[in-house]
Amino acid sequence: MPRQPRIWYPGAEYHITTRGNRKTPLFYDSQDRYIYLKYLTETRTQYPFDLYAYCLMTNHIHLQLKSHDTHIQQIMQKLNYRYATYFNRKYDYVGHLFQGRYFSNLISSPAYQLDVSKYIHLNPVKADLVTQPSNYEWSSYLTYTQFDRKIPVNPYPVLAQFSYPQNIEYQKFVENDPAISITGNNLTVEILIPT
Repeated sequence: MPRQPRIWYPGAEYHITTRGNRKTPLFYDSQDRYIYLKYLTETRTQYPFDLYAYCLMTNHIHLQLKSHDTHIQQIMQKLNYRYATYFNRKYDYVGHLFQGRYFSNLISSPAYQLDVSKYIHLNPVKADLVTQPSNYEWSSYLTYTQFDRKIPVNPYPVLAQFSYPQNIEYQKFVENDPAISITGNNLTVEILIPT
């Protein structure tokens, strides 16, 4: 059966996930994560897009981004190819690093945009890696709550949906709501946070 073409248009916003082949790790150390973020930044320079959120887990990656004039496929091919080449050389591996093609869900409403951002930032909590999203070094959460801009993330389209002080209101939205459900393109994920 042929693959369904991805919906794309200039300005389309996506929640993108990509995972390691057979759920194997994509990152073994901090250097791997720094390199991925470096390639993400460099890809953005070549194919401009707005990065709204990211989270680098051990065996998968979440990105929330808005394309400009480049199809999302070109962006992800460039990024995944560069990182896979680096990873295979470093660890003397051969073959596929990523499990199939990446998943992309079109973000079609402000409410879904908020839910995706929250889901991405709560991923390390859900995986029991940290108790608070602010304790996870490899996500964009601190850009939202403390305006820490190590990686060029644009939090303002999401933060604009909150009253002043927006960073505090966003933090409450993420950390104080006990449940979130993300549904899209045959994917439903629920996060339940203990209260």
